[in-house]
Amino acid sequence: MTVILYVEGGGDHNKALDSRCREGFRKFIEKSGLTGRMPRIVACGGRHNAFESFRTALRRREADRICLLLVDSEGPVQVQNPWDHVSRRVGDEWQRPEAAGNDQLHLMVQAMEAWFYADLDRVASFYGPGFQRTALTGRADIESIPKAELIAGLKRATAGCEKKGPYSKGDHSFALLGGISPQRVRASSPWSARFLDVLNRFLTPPVQEPR
Repeated sequence: MTVILYVEGGGDHNKALDSRCREGFRKFIEKSGLTGRMPRIVACGGRHNAFESFRTALRRREADRICLLLVDSEGPVQVQNPWDHVSRRVGDEWQRPEAAGNDQLHLMVQAMEAWFYADLDRVASFYGPGFQRTALTGRADIESIPKAELIAGLKRATAGCEKKGPYSKGDHSFALLGGISPQRVRASSPWSARFLDVLNRFLTPPVQEPR
C-alpha cells in the first residue's frame, strides 16, 4: 500500500521551495519512527491547492493508494472531526469528498509554526546568538496560540540574529521542521499526535498469518 501525503507548503511553481518543503517533512516524519516506511510527500503550495490536489487524487480511486491531506487549521479547532472544522471555516467551506474518511484529513493547529514552539531548544540552536526566547508567548498550550502571534513571536525572537536573520517562512521554516523533535511536538500538540498515529497505522505492514 502506498501512502501519499499532500501538504500545505512549498511554493506554487517554485521547485526549490517545494524541494525544501518535502525534505523538511521527510526528516520530521522519519524521526517520528517511520524510517524505511515513509509516505510519498507532495508539496502543494497554498492550502486550497493542497485540497484540490488531494481531491483530484481521490477521484482516481486507486485501490493500492491511500491519500492524506495536511494543512494549517488557520484558527482554533473546537470540533473533533477535522472535516467539520474546514467545512465551517469562512474562506474554506470544504466538503468532505465521498471517498475520504475522517482520518485522511489532518491539521497543524493553528499553523506549522506552532510545532516549533514545542522544541524551542532546537529553534534557539538553529538561530544562534541573538535569539530571544523571552520575546515568545509563554502559553504552554501551543495549539491555543493564534497563527498571527506564532509568526510575530518568531520574528521578534529572531530580530537580533545576525547569523540567520529574522524568521522567514520560505527560508527557515522547512529547515526548522526537519530539525525539531517529533516527540516534543507530539507531547505538546494532540492534533500532531493524531497525524503521526494515523501515519504509523497506514504505513505498518499487515501481519502475515502463518500458513
